[in-house]
Amino acid sequence: MAGWWRALARAAQRHPWPTNVLLYTSLYSAGDALQQRLRGGPADWRQTRRVATLAVTFHANFNYVWLRLLERALPGRAPRTVLAKVLCDQTLGWPVALSTFYVGMSFLQGDEDIFLDLKQKFWNTYKISNTVFLYCRLV
Repeated sequence: MAGWWRALARAAQRHPWPTNVLLYTSLYSAGDALQQRLRGGPADWRQTRRVATLAVTFHANFNYVWLRLLERALPGRAPRTVLAKVLCDQTLGWPVALSTFYVGMSFLQGDEDIFLDLKQKFWNTYKISNTVFLYCRLV
Protein backbone atom coordinates (compact mmCIF):
# COMPACT_ATOMS: atom_id res chain seq x y z
CA MET A 1 0.00 0.00 0.00
CA ALA A 2 2.78 2.45 0.88
CA GLY A 3 4.48 1.81 -2.48
CA TRP A 4 1.26 2.55 -4.33
CA TRP A 5 0.77 5.78 -2.39
CA ARG A 6 4.34 6.93 -3.17
CA ALA A 7 3.85 6.15 -6.85
CA LEU A 8 0.66 8.21 -6.87
CA ALA A 9 2.43 11.11 -5.16
CA ARG A 10 5.27 10.96 -7.73
CA ALA A 11 2.78 10.88 -10.61
CA ALA A 12 0.95 13.87 -9.15
CA GLN A 13 4.21 15.82 -8.90
CA ARG A 14 5.34 14.95 -12.42
CA HIS A 15 1.98 15.15 -14.16
CA PRO A 16 -0.44 17.06 -11.92
CA TRP A 17 -3.15 17.73 -14.47
CA PRO A 18 -3.63 14.16 -15.81
CA THR A 19 -3.34 12.74 -12.29
CA ASN A 20 -5.99 15.16 -11.08
CA VAL A 21 -8.30 14.27 -13.97
CA LEU A 22 -7.86 10.53 -13.34
CA LEU A 23 -8.43 10.81 -9.58
CA TYR A 24 -11.37 13.18 -9.86
CA THR A 25 -13.07 11.03 -12.50
CA SER A 26 -12.55 7.92 -10.36
CA LEU A 27 -14.00 9.58 -7.26
CA TYR A 28 -16.92 11.09 -9.16
CA SER A 29 -17.78 7.72 -10.73
CA ALA A 30 -17.37 5.85 -7.46
CA GLY A 31 -19.64 8.38 -5.77
CA ASP A 32 -22.32 7.80 -8.38
CA ALA A 33 -22.05 4.01 -8.03
CA LEU A 34 -22.18 4.29 -4.22
CA GLN A 35 -25.24 6.53 -4.35
CA GLN A 36 -27.01 3.99 -6.56
CA ARG A 37 -26.10 1.19 -4.16
CA LEU A 38 -27.30 3.13 -1.12
CA ARG A 39 -30.63 3.76 -2.80
CA GLY A 40 -31.06 -0.01 -3.06
CA GLY A 41 -31.78 -0.27 -6.76
CA PRO A 42 -29.85 -2.19 -9.38
CA ALA A 43 -26.62 -0.69 -10.65
CA ASP A 44 -27.11 1.56 -13.67
CA TRP A 45 -23.69 1.45 -15.33
CA ARG A 46 -24.88 3.66 -18.19
CA GLN A 47 -25.57 6.38 -15.64
CA THR A 48 -22.14 5.88 -14.09
CA ARG A 49 -20.51 6.09 -17.54
CA ARG A 50 -22.34 9.36 -18.19
CA VAL A 51 -21.10 10.74 -14.88
CA ALA A 52 -17.55 9.61 -15.70
CA THR A 53 -17.78 11.19 -19.14
CA LEU A 54 -18.87 14.49 -17.68
CA ALA A 55 -16.16 14.31 -15.02
CA VAL A 56 -13.34 13.58 -17.45
CA THR A 57 -14.44 16.05 -20.11
CA PHE A 58 -15.35 19.01 -17.91
CA HIS A 59 -15.41 18.82 -14.13
CA ALA A 60 -11.93 17.52 -13.42
CA ASN A 61 -10.37 19.99 -15.86
CA PHE A 62 -12.49 22.89 -14.66
CA ASN A 63 -11.65 22.25 -11.01
CA TYR A 64 -7.95 21.94 -11.74
CA VAL A 65 -7.80 25.21 -13.68
CA TRP A 66 -10.22 27.06 -11.40
CA LEU A 67 -8.40 26.18 -8.17
CA ARG A 68 -5.02 27.09 -9.68
CA LEU A 69 -6.48 30.41 -10.79
CA LEU A 70 -7.85 31.06 -7.31
CA GLU A 71 -4.48 30.25 -5.77
CA ARG A 72 -2.70 32.64 -8.13
CA ALA A 73 -5.25 35.40 -7.60
CA LEU A 74 -5.38 34.93 -3.82
CA PRO A 75 -2.09 33.36 -2.69
CA GLY A 76 -1.58 32.29 0.89
CA ARG A 77 -3.22 30.42 3.75
CA ALA A 78 -4.12 33.20 6.14
CA PRO A 79 -7.69 32.88 7.45
CA ARG A 80 -8.87 35.97 5.56
CA THR A 81 -7.36 34.67 2.30
CA VAL A 82 -8.87 31.21 2.76
CA LEU A 83 -12.26 32.76 3.44
CA ALA A 84 -11.95 34.86 0.27
CA LYS A 85 -11.09 31.74 -1.75
CA VAL A 86 -14.06 29.85 -0.30
CA LEU A 87 -16.43 32.73 -1.05
CA CYS A 88 -15.12 33.04 -4.62
CA ASP A 89 -15.44 29.31 -5.13
CA GLN A 90 -18.96 29.11 -3.75
CA THR A 91 -20.25 32.19 -5.58
CA LEU A 92 -18.44 31.81 -8.93
CA GLY A 93 -17.00 28.33 -9.39
CA TRP A 94 -19.70 26.18 -7.83
CA PRO A 95 -22.62 27.63 -9.88
CA VAL A 96 -20.66 27.02 -13.10
CA ALA A 97 -19.85 23.44 -12.09
CA LEU A 98 -23.38 22.69 -10.91
CA SER A 99 -24.98 24.18 -14.02
CA THR A 100 -22.64 22.23 -16.26
CA PHE A 101 -23.46 19.03 -14.38
CA TYR A 102 -27.22 19.34 -14.87
CA VAL A 103 -27.01 20.49 -18.49
CA GLY A 104 -24.31 17.94 -19.33
CA MET A 105 -26.18 15.01 -17.80
CA SER A 106 -29.38 16.01 -19.61
CA PHE A 107 -27.45 16.24 -22.88
CA LEU A 108 -25.80 12.83 -22.37
CA GLN A 109 -29.17 11.28 -21.48
CA GLY A 110 -30.65 12.64 -24.71
CA ASP A 111 -33.30 14.77 -23.01
CA GLU A 112 -35.29 17.09 -25.26
CA ASP A 113 -34.98 20.09 -22.91
CA ILE A 114 -31.41 19.96 -21.62
CA PHE A 115 -32.10 22.92 -19.31
CA LEU A 116 -35.13 21.42 -17.53
CA ASP A 117 -33.17 19.72 -14.71
CA LEU A 118 -31.11 22.87 -14.27
CA LYS A 119 -34.27 24.97 -13.90
CA GLN A 120 -35.90 22.51 -11.51
CA LYS A 121 -32.96 21.50 -9.32
CA PHE A 122 -30.29 24.23 -9.36
CA TRP A 123 -31.41 26.46 -6.47
CA ASN A 124 -32.24 23.65 -4.05
CA THR A 125 -28.97 21.87 -4.77
CA TYR A 126 -27.00 25.10 -4.53
CA LYS A 127 -28.57 26.13 -1.21
CA ILE A 128 -28.24 22.72 0.40
CA SER A 129 -24.70 22.08 -0.79
CA ASN A 130 -23.52 25.53 0.36
CA THR A 131 -25.15 25.06 3.76
CA VAL A 132 -23.52 21.64 4.22
CA PHE A 133 -20.18 22.88 2.90
CA LEU A 134 -20.09 25.90 5.19
CA TYR A 135 -21.24 23.86 8.19
CA CYS A 136 -18.46 21.31 7.61
CA ARG A 137 -15.87 24.10 7.30
CA LEU A 138 -17.01 25.85 10.48
CA VAL A 139 -17.25 22.75 12.69
